[in-house]
Amino acid sequence: MPVRVLPDFLVNQIAAGEVVENAASVVKELVENALDAGADQIVIDVVDGGRTLISVIDNGKGMGRDDLAKSILRHATSKLPDDDLTNITYMGFRGEALPSIASVADMTIDTYNSLDGNGWRLDANTGEIKPSDWDSGTRIRVENLFSRTPARLKFLRGDRAEMMSVLEIVKRLAMGRRDVGFVLNNKWRFPKGQDLLERMAAVMGDDIQGRMLEVNAKSESGDMTLTGFISEPTLRRASSVDQFLFVNSRPVKDKVVVGALRAAYMDVMHAREFPLCALFLQLNPRNVDVNVSPAKTEVHFLEPSHVRAFIIKHLRNRLAETMVDSVRIENVHNDVSYQMNIPASSVGFEKDKFQSGVMSVAAPKQDGRMFFKTEPRLSGGIPVNKIASGIIENVATVQDAFNDMPLGRAIGQIGDKYILSTSGDNLIIIDQHAAHERITYEKVRTHSIKVQPLLTPIVVNMRVEDVMAVTSISDELKASGLVIDAFGDSAVAIFEKPADWDLNWADLLHSIADEVRENGHSVQLKEKLHLKLANWACHHSVRAGQKLDLNQMNALLRDIENTTRAGQCNHGRPVYKIIPISDLDIIFERS
Repeated sequence: MPVRVLPDFLVNQIAAGEVVENAASVVKELVENALDAGADQIVIDVVDGGRTLISVIDNGKGMGRDDLAKSILRHATSKLPDDDLTNITYMGFRGEALPSIASVADMTIDTYNSLDGNGWRLDANTGEIKPSDWDSGTRIRVENLFSRTPARLKFLRGDRAEMMSVLEIVKRLAMGRRDVGFVLNNKWRFPKGQDLLERMAAVMGDDIQGRMLEVNAKSESGDMTLTGFISEPTLRRASSVDQFLFVNSRPVKDKVVVGALRAAYMDVMHAREFPLCALFLQLNPRNVDVNVSPAKTEVHFLEPSHVRAFIIKHLRNRLAETMVDSVRIENVHNDVSYQMNIPASSVGFEKDKFQSGVMSVAAPKQDGRMFFKTEPRLSGGIPVNKIASGIIENVATVQDAFNDMPLGRAIGQIGDKYILSTSGDNLIIIDQHAAHERITYEKVRTHSIKVQPLLTPIVVNMRVEDVMAVTSISDELKASGLVIDAFGDSAVAIFEKPADWDLNWADLLHSIADEVRENGHSVQLKEKLHLKLANWACHHSVRAGQKLDLNQMNALLRDIENTTRAGQCNHGRPVYKIIPISDLDIIFERS
């Protein structure tokens, strides 16, 4: 069959298949054009899930007659002034959206540009341009979506499902541009000028109030910043619907960024649960390629491993801040240590398993006394120098001293499972097993992995591409105790492995190779290490049903205050709940 050049209408329809998937993709492209035009107010209307009508009105700078005529030509754009695809600073740049939409639907454009002094209307079906009474910005109406491509029309979902997709697109665009007001169907409103937390609450729900952690990080070289908010590990969703990720203000679903987020929460949240976030990664446009797909939701980083390590490091650091870190306010005394006669093994932890007892932030003295490196503001008029000068023998005095600490003063146990404490006007309930499990896990996590050298290496036969994939991350595997190297072109040899690990190493290496080829990295070995340490910590911690005295309870509270990721256990369950007195007043119908 001879080679022939396809007609323009068919070329446009093929291109539309890449750019215009459904009504949501039409809205995305039109709103991004409005943002590029400098609009700060965008009104979107969608009828019948987009089948009947999609209308986008903006107050941007609009187009003159000549620009309007060119706007529906393929690959015609105002977004690449220097023709440099390595330095893209606009949301759109390919010049495919308008001609693609026009090839599968009926489209009209009304626009006004101050240089022309009057408005213009373009009928994309005929190419006719005539004067219009439109006097500000641009309005684009897309009617009868996919009317010219019935095969695509039948794949559209129901109106409600299509509308939900449109809403999700608008939410992501609104989250990225708080300086712009968005209105969808006169029902969903995102006012111009909202701060990030306000817009997050409008998009994600009011349950995020007071439960988001701010992130503000910059790389050592200063070429990359990460800002935004992530949720406390105890605030999670069953899907990734409330994860909003942006690269240079562009909403993306990038494997590197998503994988880094997952890795950061690895030891504080179950693998089948998802944190909430709105994260903004800014870097030099020349170090990221957004010209990967027509939808522009995927990017390629010049140094993906560097980006991933940067994100993981700073998110983990933020999650690792202790309660004491978060309450370092006035009247803090950095040089004070509080001493109590509490044996290192007083809560069932075997002292010879570790250098320091679990009830201690610093190492214990030879006589077994623990030092608490907490920095509270004392209550009850107790002079700091009196406490710091020697051992406190009076339990009541100790409890008063603990009263203003983040988890307060222990007052008893319920069911030998939960510790009750008070701090100010708050009642606090602490799961003693979850608390001690987190403390124990953080101690074992910081110790070096015991490695077992093998007299006879384990040789695993693999495809050549799998060998290349696995050996490319050999340094990462070594950090988890697995030392490997290529054994010829089609095999990998294991020379050292984590001691006492009974795994099918061949299956693991093949799984790691698959993950590396797909994502450029692997977290499988780290996840297995986490599970092993978490199980060990679980079995070597205070049990539910174990009685504790007040000294032991207070010691446990002080340690959890100084432990990283203290708000949840290794399985993602909450460690404590704070109940304000105002909530108790509501329960007991006090005004």
